[in-house]
Amino acid sequence: MNRRQWLGGGAAALAAGALGAWVASKHYSLAQADQAATELLLALDVPDAEGQPHPLAPWRGHPLLVNFWATWCPPCVDEMPELSGLQREFSATPLKVVGIGIDSAANIRRFSQKSPMSYPLLVAGASGSELARRFGNGSGALPFTVVIDHQGRVRRRILGRFELASLRASVKDVLRT
Repeated sequence: MNRRQWLGGGAAALAAGALGAWVASKHYSLAQADQAATELLLALDVPDAEGQPHPLAPWRGHPLLVNFWATWCPPCVDEMPELSGLQREFSATPLKVVGIGIDSAANIRRFSQKSPMSYPLLVAGASGSELARRFGNGSGALPFTVVIDHQGRVRRRILGRFELASLRASVKDVLRT
């Protein structure tokens, strides 16, 4: 192989890599959140793992930290103790933390019994993916965390594992408004 052929092959490989990176960034980037996503969330009665309905309407007017997760998602499970800690840390404030499980009630029940959390773990099943999509998560990747202020405005969305200090700062920000 002469030098020109080698350089041409390298350029083609570089272009293919750049194209792949661009496609991945588009697939895993966040779309604009549907303005009605918070209203849709607050209109739901979502059951817990025991089948007890949890109407979310009483949380209207409260800052919310909503985490979409699944038991089969290692980063989701990894960040849950930190979410539980945030719920305890901000328990004297109006903040509400909720886990929306994209999973079965049986899986969430087993998980809850083994690893209790200080915030409600609700069972949305596959329909939770549609709700996450309405908040801008078109890829359906998990975990996905949304911070909503007391007026129902989406203030922060995090696709993938959050960084605790940054999430805590976002929570403090919505509590100040």
